[in-house]
Amino acid sequence: MSRNLYEPRSLLSLPDDIFSVITNFLSPKDVCRLGLGCPLLNSVLSSDKVWIVQCNKLGLIPFTALVEWRNGVCSYKSLCKFLVNIRPLIGIWVHQNPELGNVVYVMPGFLSVVGCRIIPQVADGPILWTPVFEILCDHVGSTSFFLHGRERGDDCIYPGLLKSVERKCNVLSLEASCEMTEMPFSRLESDDRARLLDVVTREIGNILPEASNVVFFPRSSSDFEVLHERRLSLLRMYDKRGGLSLRGVNMELDRYLAWPRMDKSQSSLYKLTIEKSTREYGGLWGGTFGWPPSAEKPGGALFLILISYEESKQLMIGTKILEGNSYVCYPNGSAMFIVNADQSSEGIFPFHEGSDPIEVKESFSGEGIANGYGMRLPNWESGSLFVLENGLLVFLWEESREVLTLKRLDLGELLTRGERVNSLSPVSNFAYLTKTYTNVYSGF
Repeated sequence: MSRNLYEPRSLLSLPDDIFSVITNFLSPKDVCRLGLGCPLLNSVLSSDKVWIVQCNKLGLIPFTALVEWRNGVCSYKSLCKFLVNIRPLIGIWVHQNPELGNVVYVMPGFLSVVGCRIIPQVADGPILWTPVFEILCDHVGSTSFFLHGRERGDDCIYPGLLKSVERKCNVLSLEASCEMTEMPFSRLESDDRARLLDVVTREIGNILPEASNVVFFPRSSSDFEVLHERRLSLLRMYDKRGGLSLRGVNMELDRYLAWPRMDKSQSSLYKLTIEKSTREYGGLWGGTFGWPPSAEKPGGALFLILISYEESKQLMIGTKILEGNSYVCYPNGSAMFIVNADQSSEGIFPFHEGSDPIEVKESFSGEGIANGYGMRLPNWESGSLFVLENGLLVFLWEESREVLTLKRLDLGELLTRGERVNSLSPVSNFAYLTKTYTNVYSGF
């Protein structure tokens, strides 16, 4: 066999489509290394056909949207650079305060990612949300960070740096840039950190132009033109010397069941772990008390419940991360129920649909939270979790006969069709550090 078949130039003779299939088995980092190590291949490895495959493999946005995103950057390689940098941020982030729930969902916007706070609310109507921060992709795939907030009746943005994001980051912190302090920001006293952030945001805030303050996500193809203009307008306003920075790090966190223990003096958000798809019921669920849902109490409080599994046992834990009451009933991070996935319930589902019984796929026995002191010292009441054939989950408290009805949620879809409300002042809009049991977002 000819030695030429083993030389790098032999790969150049392959059709572009075949070459793209081969590089599909490589990571973005491996493709870059191969190009640096073999100059003959570098031009081919820099082609859009190779990098569109890498962008699609990341799975952050639909393939059909990649083409529209490509129109705003110089190459798919630049786009992939941006997607790799922001990938660890995608997901659900929380803070302990306020106790009703502080949920920030980070999702793709348009050539951007947007941190969206879910507002405690009733279950009826569109989801209410407000922007917390935004990270835009510029022409070469670099990041431009903006904090969102509201001052003197105006929506404002505050430019800064995406300082560093570790691949498995679980703590996201808002800081003042190191150049402004004699010691690392995280080592300052909590009062000094708060004062410094307030000073910096007062100096760098810009009123968000009305044209850039309407659409954040593409709801249809007709939105792309507006979003292109919005992005260019914000990039023209960007100044990386603003003084703010966003840092994502991986830290060893103690947990109470599925809830991380937090440093409540730091302006930080904490990432929640979403179960892998092999865990059938793991993930985010939403619903209300009552059966049928919302029938007993129209306008009932929306509950967001994160179901996770304890690793050492087959325990399913339903953790409350948001409730829509005006005053907290269950502190943030409370386990609303804990059931044994290996132990079937002997209870009978007590409800019917007209004269017909409701089909139950399976059921599990366990306990639900009852009266007690917070999430650390709750009382527990026996109960059952029913999985219905229509996909709903229903937890029934055995003695009180309370019913929590849940359905699986797609937050990205809900936010795209949701209703935006006003933000808090910029620093509090990122992380609300004051302990409170009421809805601090309802008046804004």
